[in-house]
Amino acid sequence: MPAEQGAAADTGPGGANGARPGARSPSEPQSGRLDAQQVRAMFDGIAGVYDALNTAMTAGLHHRWRARAADFADVAPGARALDVATGTGDLALELAGRVAPGGEVIGSDFAERMLERARAKAASSDRAGVRPRFESADALALPYATGSFDAATVGFGARNFSDLQRGLSEMARVVRPGGRVVVLEITTPVKPPLSWFYELWFDRVVPLLGRATQLAAGRGAFAASPDEPVAGSGRSGAGATIGDAYTYLPNSVKRFPAPADLAAELQRAGLSEISYVLLAGGIVAIHAGTVSPARA
Repeated sequence: MPAEQGAAADTGPGGANGARPGARSPSEPQSGRLDAQQVRAMFDGIAGVYDALNTAMTAGLHHRWRARAADFADVAPGARALDVATGTGDLALELAGRVAPGGEVIGSDFAERMLERARAKAASSDRAGVRPRFESADALALPYATGSFDAATVGFGARNFSDLQRGLSEMARVVRPGGRVVVLEITTPVKPPLSWFYELWFDRVVPLLGRATQLAAGRGAFAASPDEPVAGSGRSGAGATIGDAYTYLPNSVKRFPAPADLAAELQRAGLSEISYVLLAGGIVAIHAGTVSPARA
């Protein structure tokens, strides 16, 4: 894996303010263009191929990235951690190895089929640590008490929040003062030649992988509201496919804030001591911040 690059919270790959062409302004509340029902339907529909396609798209590096994100959560044995939009549970499992013995990890998601995969994975895991508990929950209205966790993480899920600021604020709310909030997310490199490769890979190859998987699996469309289109697919929710979901992926990354802009969003959510690192030459970013003792 290429060496990681450090970055202060007030700098970014697009210049002093981290701006890049087409990037979303941090003042805009919407991070994606699918509503909650569509996102749930999409991830329920791709649950069976999600892990395999993640491995194919990242050459298996996503496990290392999640391990780094768990490091940034800075949890110790006996700690309590929450992984939001946990998907099939890989980041929750990483955290579980760090809070044992005596700790607790909850992985939350609102896509039930993803949670089914996560529970099965945890049950068969031979990793040392506590076993995470996986629960259905909406990232924009977490059903947990204020300050009830030592850390909250989200891995490759923040760009699917229909309201990014609300999701980040909810993560900060449920973490105690002094605890950590960590966001692991794909980002867009801006310097050639990596930016050229990235554009080819995510705009062309990733959608093809999705379509090829669709054909190989012989799966039909995933369910969603029939009169709501899946962004970038030209199809209604009810007619969207696995291939459409992996066309949405690169589009959602392009709409997500650049690293410096995301750092500003974390500050608005009540976090301090914010920093981020870029991994894999700038394709992946890990942001971390500390919940301020003086939060409102």
